[in-house]
Amino acid sequence: MKKHFALSSACVALTIVIGFSAVNADDSIKQQILKLFPQADTNKDGVISDAEEAAVRRQVLKRFSRADKDGDGVLSDAETKAVLRQAAKRAGKNNPNPGNSRTDSAKKKPTHANVKYGEHERQVFDIWLADSSKPTPLAIYIHGGGFKSGSKEKLKSDSLSELLKAGISVASINYRLLTTHPLPTAHHDAQRALQQMRSRADEWNIDKTRIAAFGGSAGAQICMWLAYSDEMAKPDSSDPIERESTRLTCVASAGGQTNNSPEFWNQTIGHLLPEGKSGSLLVPASGEQDPEKLRTAMWGAKTLEEANEIAARHAAINIVSADDPPIFMSYGMKPNDNPPTSPARLRGWLIHHVNLGIALQEKTDALNLEAHLKYPGAKTEYESLVDFFVDKLLKKKEN
Repeated sequence: MKKHFALSSACVALTIVIGFSAVNADDSIKQQILKLFPQADTNKDGVISDAEEAAVRRQVLKRFSRADKDGDGVLSDAETKAVLRQAAKRAGKNNPNPGNSRTDSAKKKPTHANVKYGEHERQVFDIWLADSSKPTPLAIYIHGGGFKSGSKEKLKSDSLSELLKAGISVASINYRLLTTHPLPTAHHDAQRALQQMRSRADEWNIDKTRIAAFGGSAGAQICMWLAYSDEMAKPDSSDPIERESTRLTCVASAGGQTNNSPEFWNQTIGHLLPEGKSGSLLVPASGEQDPEKLRTAMWGAKTLEEANEIAARHAAINIVSADDPPIFMSYGMKPNDNPPTSPARLRGWLIHHVNLGIALQEKTDALNLEAHLKYPGAKTEYESLVDFFVDKLLKKKEN
């Protein structure tokens, strides 16, 4: 049985800076935006403000999702620069707009679309079956979006095509959102979807002993919870789906939050910020701004103590043990990068920071458990989650 670290209820929300003077800002991005997309200067003052830059990033992320290479739901400076470089190459062709670039709309249609695994409209998944005479491995994508938004359509076409080409079938799930259902509803939905896929393994030519999960941000949290939880199958259940295993062969996360404890957040990223105004990483909801009430409601609890206890049971660092599968983690910044100066970008940068992955890797190293951590400039055994999955789902089977 896994043990969980105790959480203090005294500290509820991580104190962060939400307003401060510039810290080594990368003005080249703003200058390039102004040059390529002068319409982004909405107040016509000849300068791209932090807010205007953030608006451009949001537009690109919304309409050009493939730019988010690590799938963490946030455009890093490196990813933004890559988009701008591509736009610059097209600058002589009809005043290019990154929002008009090729999107995932060209994604291959699923073999089976909107397969129901529950009664709610969001309890559905798509599945693409690799062409093979033998049972194939399966990689399940779980989308991000802060548990409040996102959809199975966020699966990137590049990842899909590369996995299918390698002979790995792919699924992408929706789950019920925090806007209508408290956590850990989303986690339990993913568990049910996984078990239903296993229950149809013969029908879909899937090898149920080779199943992986991958996702970014909130999806990464769910993936790690599945990977690091003890077996949750119920062998004596009258429901055959509940009798299916919940264990994974391997897992890949992008920008994943590895712990839910406010103390953990203070320890891992609090020191990165200069002094200034403070706020909470928790986003106000339904007019509520009190951190304690927000955290309690988020976890469907009656008290803060109960919320902390539930949150602890769904945090990767708390539940990982030596018998768990290998993980490939990716993050969009270096450990010593300076925080963005834009308040609009700061929160996203903080909650997807590489220090969260470093903390988990320290725990896995202590357990002698395989973990790979990729970030800009880091040398890793695997270049991508596809390389990682090919090795763990295909090559290991061949050996």
